[in-house]
Amino acid sequence: MERQDSPSAKWWQLAFGVICMAMIANLQYGWTLFVDPIDQRYHWGRAAIQLAFTLFVATETWLVPVEAWFVDRYGPSLVVAFGGVMIALAWTIDAYADSLALLYLGAVVGGIGAGSVYGTCVGNALKWFPHRRGLAAGATAAGFGAGAAITVVPIARMIASSGYQDAFLYFGIGQGAIVLALAFLLRKPATIVPMQRKSLRLPQTKIDRSPREAVRTPVFWVMYAMFVMVASGGLMAAAQIAPIAQDFHVAGVPVSLFGLQMAALTLAISLDRIFDGFGRPFFGYVSDNIGRENTMFIAFSTAALAVIVLLTYGHHPMVFVFATAVYFGVFGEIYSLFPATCGDTFGSKYAASNAGLLYTAKGTAAFLVPFASLLSAAYGWSAVFSLIIGLNVAAAALAIFLLRPLRARYLAEAEHPAALAAQPIRAA
Repeated sequence: MERQDSPSAKWWQLAFGVICMAMIANLQYGWTLFVDPIDQRYHWGRAAIQLAFTLFVATETWLVPVEAWFVDRYGPSLVVAFGGVMIALAWTIDAYADSLALLYLGAVVGGIGAGSVYGTCVGNALKWFPHRRGLAAGATAAGFGAGAAITVVPIARMIASSGYQDAFLYFGIGQGAIVLALAFLLRKPATIVPMQRKSLRLPQTKIDRSPREAVRTPVFWVMYAMFVMVASGGLMAAAQIAPIAQDFHVAGVPVSLFGLQMAALTLAISLDRIFDGFGRPFFGYVSDNIGRENTMFIAFSTAALAVIVLLTYGHHPMVFVFATAVYFGVFGEIYSLFPATCGDTFGSKYAASNAGLLYTAKGTAAFLVPFASLLSAAYGWSAVFSLIIGLNVAAAALAIFLLRPLRARYLAEAEHPAALAAQPIRAA
């Protein structure tokens, strides 16, 4: 490999991070393939088995700040290598799990491993691409979806032919081995490159803030609240898309697109994954050029409009397919925009730790997902959709009218604290 800070080194680092992310994607997106086979063997019930998934998401999300702390101090290789070992161990445990306790242990181990890889790769991308943080974070996060798209079919075939235990064992060891090998190629940049030019559309700090300093600022908590708002709506929709399709009577309706015919729900889920993966780097790139908050406003507003269309015309199969695809296409960008905004605001030195702290908003949002089931049971899907619309509209307004002026003031005070200390915040 070339010298660490050679012109092409950062692109190699980005590629290594994307591949690592692809290797952990199945721990989240491939899990659904194993639920019924496990239930058929042990008859534990879907609800009990799905608790393992909840434990995985909680562990993967909430421990990222701890793992990122090690990244900022010891570099990415050690943490990703640890993650590779843990994800291999997790699916090995799952392969031999003959009790719910062991299945839950595998979920926790897998969450620790996935969080180690996810937080490290996103944080490392932010450090290598200080001028293109949106694109770098988006491309890295897109790997998380792309990996599932590539490997879900082989996993399903192995489950059908050899049983789910073999799929757990062989794919777990294989994915872990690839992550472990790539871990030794990951590097942090030798020097932190400062912003070369002043950009009104893409303001960036010249001062690195530690996590302790970041969480003491109103800017961080405004971003956190917005992240929770948008993530909760997206997680609600992702978790409920099949019941929604069933209640709208479109799930099994054949739909033709580009010469292919499949059930509306199957096509919707497939397009959702594609649009979600594409949207992350796309909106990250857009934000590098027109500004983070402007891009947030566009994306969150589009999400609200897509849900309005789904609520009004979603009983038509093609509308259901495309409305959900558009919604997820503008939902996934939170995993590129918020880490990039965090890096712009608090600097590169502690980028992994600060982005990891912000990423816990996904875990907070996940606790709101069961509320959607209660809301739909009591008031119907229109109430759930109205909540998602309201959350996205509120987040879009906060991006322009609160986050943008608040960040501008914060960054200006960092450079000229005495001159701006007494100035009030003005909305853009």
